[in-house]
Amino acid sequence: MLLTGDSAPSKIRSRSLGDGSAVRSYTHVSDMVEGIYMLMQSDLHGAVNIGCPQYVTVSELVETVAKVAGKKIKTRCVEGPVGVQSRNFSNVRIYSLGWQPKVYLEEGISLTYPWIEAQVMALAPRAMTSGSMLTNQSSTRSR
Repeated sequence: MLLTGDSAPSKIRSRSLGDGSAVRSYTHVSDMVEGIYMLMQSDLHGAVNIGCPQYVTVSELVETVAKVAGKKIKTRCVEGPVGVQSRNFSNVRIYSLGWQPKVYLEEGISLTYPWIEAQVMALAPRAMTSGSMLTNQSSTRSR
């Protein structure tokens, strides 16, 4: 998938292999911390998965970020390996402690995006003068 957008300070081009159909689950850090804390206070032993049961495709993730950012982007499929198409893990053991995720994908991105945008914009003046935010097209093509 090729992403292009109208983002400041420059046009962004990002590449991700595949057609955007790979499925993933994203868990907000506050939910992870709460889950780990609950595990530390429990008598559970062995492997325990802490994860959000909301599964989204890579395409849905891109659309959600664009929506939160208020950006219009175009995507285009790029041939290549996509890795594992889907990963599903049982959260039954962490649920047995009463843990449930509270922050789902769109809310988590809404909470996180303003900070990320501020970091990027703070670096933008320096990056534009040094060229570090711009992709070196010749080195990318030669790989």
